[in-house]
Amino acid sequence: MQYALLIYEDETLYGPGKKGPGIQEIVSRHTAFNRELGAKRVGGSGLAATSSATTIRTKGGQHSVHDGPFAEAKEQLGGFYLIEAKDLDEAIAIAKRVPVLQDGSIEIRPVLGPG
Repeated sequence: MQYALLIYEDETLYGPGKKGPGIQEIVSRHTAFNRELGAKRVGGSGLAATSSATTIRTKGGQHSVHDGPFAEAKEQLGGFYLIEAKDLDEAIAIAKRVPVLQDGSIEIRPVLGPG
């Protein structure tokens, strides 16, 4: 079964545009984690800063376009892994090893298969 591991952290820790000194540390930790995962890693990527986000809101069937993420939060979605795991317990064990610079959270979501 495939799971998405969504990485939430305070993006200000990385500096403007994710170009501060913390980014070098976390990139090297993710590189090592990728090697550990091997074939269990199906995909994934870091994401650009929330300042580059665009959100489409739908209300009453009408769409509106907004700059930025759709909600203010202390942690922002900064990247994700798409993994193959035999069950939720294995996905949890893998998620506990995902590097974060300081505090953060990893949301685990099963990926829906073809309908």
